[in-house]
Amino acid sequence: MDKVFNLTDFDKYREDNRLEVKKAKGGLPNSIWETYSSMCNTYGGAIILGVVENNDKSWRTTGLKDVSKLKKDFWDNIHNKQKVSINLLQEKDVVGYEHDGDAILVIYVPRAPREVRTVYINDDLFGGSFRRDWEGDYHCTPSEVKAMLRDQAKNSPDMKVLEGMRTSDFDADTIKVYRRNYDLRHPEHAWTTYGNDKFLEAIGAAVEIDGTFYPTASGLLMFGQEYKITREFPEYFLDYREKLDPRVRWTDRMQSQSGDWSGNVYEFFTRVLPKLTQELKRPFQTDGVARIEETQVHESVREVFANCLVNTDFFQPWSVVIEKLPDRLVFANPGSILTGKKQMLKGGISEPRNKNMMKMFNLLGIGDHAGSGVPDVYSVWKREQFDEPTVEEQFGREAPERTTVTLPLTHMGKAVSNGADAVRDDSEGYVRALTKEEMDKLLAFCEEPRSRKEMQEYLGRDSRTHFNEDVLKPLMEMEKIRMTIPDKPKSPKQKYVTA
Repeated sequence: MDKVFNLTDFDKYREDNRLEVKKAKGGLPNSIWETYSSMCNTYGGAIILGVVENNDKSWRTTGLKDVSKLKKDFWDNIHNKQKVSINLLQEKDVVGYEHDGDAILVIYVPRAPREVRTVYINDDLFGGSFRRDWEGDYHCTPSEVKAMLRDQAKNSPDMKVLEGMRTSDFDADTIKVYRRNYDLRHPEHAWTTYGNDKFLEAIGAAVEIDGTFYPTASGLLMFGQEYKITREFPEYFLDYREKLDPRVRWTDRMQSQSGDWSGNVYEFFTRVLPKLTQELKRPFQTDGVARIEETQVHESVREVFANCLVNTDFFQPWSVVIEKLPDRLVFANPGSILTGKKQMLKGGISEPRNKNMMKMFNLLGIGDHAGSGVPDVYSVWKREQFDEPTVEEQFGREAPERTTVTLPLTHMGKAVSNGADAVRDDSEGYVRALTKEEMDKLLAFCEEPRSRKEMQEYLGRDSRTHFNEDVLKPLMEMEKIRMTIPDKPKSPKQKYVTA
């Protein structure tokens, strides 16, 4: 142990709760394996043995003098298949430190590749799989485990051939719209001369077997009728919500079960995209003679929308939700990010959950940035001086796992486009993203202590991150609400009450 320990070196692991400290005075703690599983199945992290973190974020050592036995016990257990399903660590990942004569052991845990997730313990796939959220380690639900197992497959679920259906089950009008857009983009391509079945086979929407054309799962999702899609995907639901006037619940809403349109993915995309972009600025620009109708902001919205759809886990019990608010656009889909949030923000690797569906969008020039889509969006938003976009993954302790991308339409918290000005100045006693009426109702609701989840559901907010940042944090800073357990802000029993 020739390294000096400095807890501040591990501050980066506080993001997404990737830091865990344990006393370890009585030896290797049993809970270390739950934490190992949860970190592998979430974002990775660092486990520090021999340290206690104080309420003020300072720390103290626990008096360990020798970590050699801890190391031996750790390596013996992690190589035991009855204890841990897979060892992802190398010798360099387990490091001894010292501080004022006390010993400290740090275990660096990587995020598991999707091909080996879920990482589980005690030889129990469903009972021994864990994940991590802001409140710590929790047991994965059976649906989360099944989702990770689906994601292991090399072929994406949307490549499945559905031999119980035929291409006649597709919506003819949706196919017509798709083909018209394809022909405009590829006017000289041989596929433009194909009949429908052969064209659907070419784009990956169908497969021919012994002279009969059967839909693929992606073809059904893109072109099917909603009531037939739900036969294969019982949880399938697409929901567009527009909230531009605080006096009414929805200024516009469109969902796949309404019965007045096909309810498939492609028609949803073509109907909702103009709604999302209609108020965005279109400065006069030309490309030679012709006017350019789309800016990079429009293109970014289109890319994020398409990526939301092609990365949806349509087996998950939660819906695709697209929200248009006065100060932001929100794209939320069931399922985590296959490459991980860090890699998604970095770019360079494209790994959609529904590869066939991605191909169909790519053929129309949508979502073909080869992994650069999200970094490009950040660059466009910075250049346009919008507030920075956010990417949030939520795992399944309280709700099915989901990914939410938010595109702010504000600069320094002030609305710059997209309709009504619903962002208020905090100095006037308002909270960003809350009308005064909503704030008054929430404060009345919290006369009795309420959990964060109860408050969020009361307001009908989907994004936990935005609720925390836009509602909960400002209300506490303004001393309008307070914690019931202020010395343990992350306590699972934490509630909030009107001050």
